[in-house]
Amino acid sequence: MSDLVTIDGQQVVTSSRNVAEHFEKRHADVLETIEKLKTENSVLTKMFFETTYKVDGNNKSYKEYLMNRDGFSLLVMGFTGAKALGWKLKYIEAFNAMEAKLADRGKDSYMIADPVDRAKKWIEEEEVRQRQAAELEAAKPKIIFADAVATSKTCILVGALAKLIKQNGIDIGQNRLFAWLRDNDYLVKSGENKNMPTQRAMEMKLFEVKESHFMDNNGTNKTTRTTKVTGKGQQYFINKFLAKKDGGAVQEG
Repeated sequence: MSDLVTIDGQQVVTSSRNVAEHFEKRHADVLETIEKLKTENSVLTKMFFETTYKVDGNNKSYKEYLMNRDGFSLLVMGFTGAKALGWKLKYIEAFNAMEAKLADRGKDSYMIADPVDRAKKWIEEEEVRQRQAAELEAAKPKIIFADAVATSKTCILVGALAKLIKQNGIDIGQNRLFAWLRDNDYLVKSGENKNMPTQRAMEMKLFEVKESHFMDNNGTNKTTRTTKVTGKGQQYFINKFLAKKDGGAVQEG
């Protein structure tokens, strides 16, 4: 019955050519009847939709109408005879079956009664689930990173940054991260200012230096300086390590 009706948008329809062929009418006469019906009542414009078709080997367009169930019923109402009655019943059956399929489109597979359609729907759902799972897995580092960014409004220690990077699937600890930062000219390599931010890193606003003052047991005032990673720095370094993991590169700055 699938050759009798089809789905167009959210409606089940048949065509004036289809009706003319099966009810053994001239297509021109069917078109004339439809246009007369439309003239008599403007409501019928919602039941018949003018369109065109082409014949193989001919680029010329010809007019035809698509019609929904109501339009079909009105059109064939005057068609009489045993043969016409048989086609009316076949069309009714085809409309019913296709409308059921259309209704099933929005249902989950377990809600579909027809076993074949239920199986087809289940396969579609499984394909969607597998595709979404693959997309989620691919996006997992970004999702973890998004969570990390949400907590990066305050400065953190380099050790805490190492933990964030590790959460994104990169195996690195605090000591190795310190070494990497020194080797890549983000922290000073040696001397009194070892592990302090380089001038370049400070200009990039990747770090802040927190100073703390205290008095030792001898009553001498002491100052300690601690390197902390800014929110921008957290974002920068996590992106840099993710790009390195994926074989890419992050531009400086």
